Amino acid sequence: SGKVIAGKIKNMSALVKTAGVFCVTVSGSNRALARDRDEAVLRYSAFRILKEGLTGGRGWRPAWRDAAPKPSYDVVIIGGGGHGLATAYYLAKTYGVRDVAVVEKGWIGGGNVGRNTTIIRSNYLLDGNEPFYELSLKLWEGMEQDFNYNAMVSQRGVLNLYHSDAQRDAYRRRGNAMILHGADAELLDADGVRAMAPFLNFDDARFPIRGGLLQRRGGSARHDAVAWGYARGADRLGVDIIQNCEVTGLRIENGAIQGVETTRGAIDARKVGSAAAGNSSRVMAMAGMRLPIESHVLQAFVSEGLKPAIPGVITFGAGHFYISQSDKGGLVFGGDIDGYNS
Repeated sequence: SGKVIAGKIKNMSALVKTAGVFCVTVSGSNRALARDRDEAVLRYSAFRILKEGLTGGRGWRPAWRDAAPKPSYDVVIIGGGGHGLATAYYLAKTYGVRDVAVVEKGWIGGGNVGRNTTIIRSNYLLDGNEPFYELSLKLWEGMEQDFNYNAMVSQRGVLNLYHSDAQRDAYRRRGNAMILHGADAELLDADGVRAMAPFLNFDDARFPIRGGLLQRRGGSARHDAVAWGYARGADRLGVDIIQNCEVTGLRIENGAIQGVETTRGAIDARKVGSAAAGNSSRVMAMAGMRLPIESHVLQAFVSEGLKPAIPGVITFGAGHFYISQSDKGGLVFGGDIDGYNS
């Protein structure tokens, strides 16, 4: 669907220790090297911006290394988008697996992670969804301090409008489910929505606004900055980020993964993860696996920059349509996915 998700898997260490290929649709010397890199990497701060402004910016350095592939790694992750970089980052940070390479066929931030509607939220109903997205939202709330990078996380709220009594009851049920899982939720009447967004059409709309379900902790993030932040954080922990390196095949012997073939040569690996977004089914087909996944285009567009007008994310409850405003001023419109796979 094009959403950016920050997540971690509790059994990742067990997953890495077992033989095979995993798909993410969700040593002492290495640690010493990472510590040395941590000390050498520039930390961003208001003081640093002031200093560089007064000294001609001569102290700025690349946010991460443009690594060349090594002959082998413990883990190779295919895809340098939000999922792939987050997987590498949490493998290194949480589970201590640092001999990791992320291989990206283009450049970091140039794929799906840089082409989405940027919304972060945990306003879901089902038991399988709500705890996962609430964990993700909590990660969003601390991620910028975690890897010292401004991902422009803006918790301006997500407001889902309702237009009928039945939809109000459905939103009440969803809000209660959110609260049961530790998330925040408020059910607003029409006056409450009017106080937040007086510019909406309350008078003669075809679908009158009766109220809305509000999650104040929801909001948006700068999509490509999320990729850059995770790349910088993973690099500081010793992960190699290899751009312009397309995977062309998987080397499998006796049912176990041995490595990947790429446009920059063969790379041996004990484990290989696929986080290739819309190309996941194509990548996993190289391993002889047919994923039960179809790729669909999500329709969205962005206007030219305008003065601030939209306070947060607002969704139209009578159809699948939502709007927010980016930090650059553009109105970001999101719609539904195409009804056919791409």
